[in-house]
Amino acid sequence: MAECYRVQKSAIHGKGLFARANIVAGAVLGNCATRPVSEAGLHTLTLPDGSLADVVCSLKYINHSKYPNVIYYDDFSVVALRDIAAGEELLHDYGDEWS
Repeated sequence: MAECYRVQKSAIHGKGLFARANIVAGAVLGNCATRPVSEAGLHTLTLPDGSLADVVCSLKYINHSKYPNVIYYDDFSVVALRDIAAGEELLHDYGDEWS
């Protein structure tokens, strides 16, 4: 589904991921490609077992919002929570520590 989004400048934080076309609720946008790391960086996920993994694909550019339109699942899939209009930035709620 990489053709449904693109990386571009974000008003939220540096670069962001934006819908190229309309995306319907429930659409799987892809799976995060990751690699294990020993130290947290800018695009690091903390896994349920406490280990760390860097996201190494364009999905790493999904920025934080308390009003998310996508969600990351434990299997690293990224799914649209609602219909997303073309041109809209893809956003995920990283949790309270990112408020």
